[in-house]
Amino acid sequence: MSPTVVVVGAGLAGISAALGAADAGARVVLLERRARLGGLTWSFRRNGLWFDNGQHVFLRCCTAYRALLERIGATHQVVLQDRLDIPVLSPGGRSSSITRSRLPRPLHLVPALARYRHLSLGDRARLGRAALALLRLDPEDPALDAQAFGPWLRSHGQGQAAIDRLWNLIVLPTVNVGADDASLALAARVFRTGLLDAADAGDVGWSAVPLGRLHAENAERALADAGVETVLETRVRSVTPERGGRLDVAATGGEWRADRVIVTTPPDEAKGVLPAGTVGPVERLGWSPIVNVHLVLDRRVTDLPLAATVGSPAQFLFDRTAAAGATSGQCLSISLSAADAYIGRRPDQLIGQFTTALGDLFPAARRARVLDAVVSREHHATFRGAPGTAADRPPNRTPTPGLYLAGAWCDTGWPATMEGAVRSGVSAARQALDLPPADAPPPPRELQEIAQ
Repeated sequence: MSPTVVVVGAGLAGISAALGAADAGARVVLLERRARLGGLTWSFRRNGLWFDNGQHVFLRCCTAYRALLERIGATHQVVLQDRLDIPVLSPGGRSSSITRSRLPRPLHLVPALARYRHLSLGDRARLGRAALALLRLDPEDPALDAQAFGPWLRSHGQGQAAIDRLWNLIVLPTVNVGADDASLALAARVFRTGLLDAADAGDVGWSAVPLGRLHAENAERALADAGVETVLETRVRSVTPERGGRLDVAATGGEWRADRVIVTTPPDEAKGVLPAGTVGPVERLGWSPIVNVHLVLDRRVTDLPLAATVGSPAQFLFDRTAAAGATSGQCLSISLSAADAYIGRRPDQLIGQFTTALGDLFPAARRARVLDAVVSREHHATFRGAPGTAADRPPNRTPTPGLYLAGAWCDTGWPATMEGAVRSGVSAARQALDLPPADAPPPPRELQEIAQ
């Protein structure tokens, strides 16, 4: 008889867990307190245009997330660069780029870094020392999580200019804290897996449609086709073990009994519904916010699909004109990671500041009229990827039999990214159903014959 699996939370981790369990033959119920799927990747409509709550990108190395896109039939709705190319702009017109060449790893970034105009010749010459040292680090080494990335960089010849104008361009949007506050283990994971271990690993991808369409609409269809019962606007109140090894899931929309339960909600919500002692001191993980400023202009001011900045408060900007559904002008979204300095400011203040910042980067923007502007905020976007957090990130399996956790905040070895969320959901489903890890080789033929 097929086991019954209840998945709590329908973000990327929950969607991945539900599909994984259903594909393995389980009867799956997916419960979500919101009226939509997608978790922290969502879209909203304003004055006829679509905006995303945040600019979520992925890399070619994000194999689990890309597999999810394929599973829900969404690969045609994303863009993936043929080769890594991130223009880096500064006020006053100076520009450079982080672009991979056709050289093999680890030389593929050397030409771009040698020409990187935002650093002095001396700073550029010293970049190789830190890059080679990163290649010698093992992201799985627990000792790395006791150190901060910034001091480690300084001990390997990197000055403040290099940290601000290069290393933080990568650390901020991936770990959601600056280098001085980031765990060396998480930073090593980002740079090793995302840039150094394979030449094409860092090619950047993004959604060509609103995230609500990419994730929620496609996932809704895939879940239904897989036989998953999806129940929205249902808040889980408790998950309680019963005699006989089953679990009771009590929610506002009803009550379910399950053989396995996978909870994929944020850590504070998970702790509130689970048996005492199931989750440790997850409050120590903390939170790091993300803010996005969306500007609708009456004309195009740049042909760049995305760009990073140095010397400007506008960390990353994205052209979302086509995704928004605009037929004229331009829609630009400015993404601010580790946005503690911005999360509490009024929308009009942020819009004014970043309209000015846009003009400093693109002279044509000074002549543009802002037709509309909106600020989106995620106060609890990610946990803070600081030193020491690894010990507070729980594994999928809990002490309660049949009860599992998933989410980007769990012990994935990755920072709080879409890739980490999907990996966690996939892993939880496989453990719940006693399946081998997704990347495990098939058993020898003789063992397969015995199993049959």
